[in-house]
Amino acid sequence: MTPFQHDLLEWYRAHRRALPWRAERDPYRILLSEVLLQQTRVGQAVPYYRRFLERFPDLRALAGAQLEEVLHAWQGAGYYARARNLHKLAQAVAAQPRPDLPASYARLRELPGLGPYTAAAVASIAFGEPVAAVDGNVRRVISRLMAWENPTLAQLQARADQLLSAEHPGDWNQAVMELGATVCTPRRPACPACPVARWCQGKGAPECYPAPKARRQKAVTAVAVVLRGARGVLLEPRRGRVLGGLWGVPMAEGEALGPLLERLAADHGTPIAPPEPVGTVRHAFSHRKLEVRVYHSAWEGPGHDPASKPLSQLDRKILRQAQAL
Repeated sequence: MTPFQHDLLEWYRAHRRALPWRAERDPYRILLSEVLLQQTRVGQAVPYYRRFLERFPDLRALAGAQLEEVLHAWQGAGYYARARNLHKLAQAVAAQPRPDLPASYARLRELPGLGPYTAAAVASIAFGEPVAAVDGNVRRVISRLMAWENPTLAQLQARADQLLSAEHPGDWNQAVMELGATVCTPRRPACPACPVARWCQGKGAPECYPAPKARRQKAVTAVAVVLRGARGVLLEPRRGRVLGGLWGVPMAEGEALGPLLERLAADHGTPIAPPEPVGTVRHAFSHRKLEVRVYHSAWEGPGHDPASKPLSQLDRKILRQAQAL
């Protein structure tokens, strides 16, 4: 073991946060934690992790569930493609002669929805395979160690492979990620507290590495109408990559409410009283900012109980704006 590896591992074992999946060796639970943590902060991921496990304690339970049940349990965690892919993965594993997660990086990569990072994290933490996992935290730590402004993924992976502790790959990957999450943070990194500062080439100006990426979010306007009656609120199944599988209130891009109302009247054969505006909801997705003008009206057509359907955070905001949730 090199001095660099020794110092980082000793720091990790002394300072790592007490997280519910850290004491786990169950591959399914480790997989669930890694999928949640891909685009969710640790503090937010913990309650979703516990709630999901209460409903689906193992891969078999997850594989046997309906997608709508899975999305309902995932509700609020966002990035719902993660839940859809996790469900597909469980079904694929359950269909194998031996329905267990495979114990190697190469075979994990063959499962639906598992990219290089997640497969490497599970292979190293659950099965002890010496493979380096590179996520956003690892990218930042290595970029600063090497004073790289715009490293390629191949460069980062190669350097991560060189640094990896083959004797303790699971702890090592978690140590680098923990360092990035708690010390080598995007802003105001705590360089004096860094256990590997003496090897860091970028510590004089750490926030320069890696160079910030310009994020462009497209501004989109939309209209939504909350139709509420004695039988509940009208909800429709969502389509598409972002919210597919969820349910939500009728919505259409643009500022014109008329075409949306015409479509609803034609679909359901039920007249709609002139809707009244109730306010505006703003919601940010990864690549676009959505501004939704919300209307509501009485309704005698079909209705749903919003608590019984998986809803996105956007739809929950809209329903709260219309005082229907």
